[in-house]
Amino acid sequence: MRKWLLILLCALTTLQLQAQQGFKAVADLAPLKQQFAKAAQATQSIQCDFVQEKNLSMLSDKITSKGKFWFKKDNKVRMEYTQPSYYLLVINGKDIKIRDSQKENKVSGKSNKLFEQINKITVDCVRGTVLDNADFTTKAFENAQYYKLEMVPANKALKEYFSKITLLVDKADYGVSKITMAEQSGDDTTISFLHKQLNANIPDALFSAK
Repeated sequence: MRKWLLILLCALTTLQLQAQQGFKAVADLAPLKQQFAKAAQATQSIQCDFVQEKNLSMLSDKITSKGKFWFKKDNKVRMEYTQPSYYLLVINGKDIKIRDSQKENKVSGKSNKLFEQINKITVDCVRGTVLDNADFTTKAFENAQYYKLEMVPANKALKEYFSKITLLVDKADYGVSKITMAEQSGDDTTISFLHKQLNANIPDALFSAK
């Protein structure tokens, strides 16, 4: 009898932990949009570390990269990969600069719709306007610590690349803690943002895309 009580107690504890970690649907998005907007108004800049994990269907191991991320109003983004190799992505308005250890490319977002959309997603995330992006059908879920936004592309160009983009938003500051991009090929990429600093003084020169 004592053995069965112990098993029942363990089962109840497991169910309780699962319920705490599980997400439930957000019925009304209006308050969430208001909180996003309020947090975005108070955020002039973000800098943090990031860890990127890429799962390729043809490989059993993840490809892990690390680096630093900067954002500054308006529409300025810099992602600098430092491990395992150097890679730089700078977005400044419609101008995009890509550099690796060997060469540098400059791309206009106006002439590349995919880059334009990725730019928009990135900026919407840190501006808190991602729920208003008409290029996606978005569902919101929540638990005690996070909001989870599941974004399915409605835009034809994006559908060719992504099956779904999932954002994990921290309720403490309404900042994006994790973004997962699932591709139509079956591959996926997850970027986790760590050690965030808000409203630090970041020079504009860091976002030069000329």
